[in-house]
Amino acid sequence: MTIAVRPLTGDELAGALAPLAQLRIAVFAAFPYLYDGDAAYETDYLREFAAAPDAVLVAAFDGTVIVGAATAAPMVHQKSEFRDPFIARGIDAARLFYFGESVLLPQYRGRGVGHAFFDHREAQARRCGAAAACFAAVIRPADHRARPADYAPLDPFWARRGYAQVPGLVTQLGWKDHGDADETMKPMQYWMREW
Repeated sequence: MTIAVRPLTGDELAGALAPLAQLRIAVFAAFPYLYDGDAAYETDYLREFAAAPDAVLVAAFDGTVIVGAATAAPMVHQKSEFRDPFIARGIDAARLFYFGESVLLPQYRGRGVGHAFFDHREAQARRCGAAAACFAAVIRPADHRARPADYAPLDPFWARRGYAQVPGLVTQLGWKDHGDADETMKPMQYWMREW
């Protein structure tokens, strides 16, 4: 099977928002996010993200079906909960590019799509003059009740891409886990790569 990975623009991007929202909900339902998503919220989130100046939304296609996606945009256009931890540490948000998410259906993993997502986003960050890229990953306890026995964190993959955790650089984001009645705040660890 051949998987094509490319940025979405214009009408193609606008037409892809609903399937991309469903993709995010499906992938983030699994551990470690356990996200109980809402299609309307997700579509609005993606529309807002894509509208940010210099943002890029990259999609993976199996034929005409979107099976994965990744986003990136300048940190200065992100919400305060993403920017503020950097500002508090004296790190200039204007030199950072924020990688929002990278989601891929399980049956397509292990075929280089994740690397292609990073390649496209890093290329956009460099084109826009960013000196570094960053993303945040949820922190879950090792003994979390929903952690699958065969769960393998992505830390080694991110490290091979040149990213490292920034000690103490953590933000808090809220969402509702599957099985929970209410939204709760989760710690999100930042990873960063400079070039």
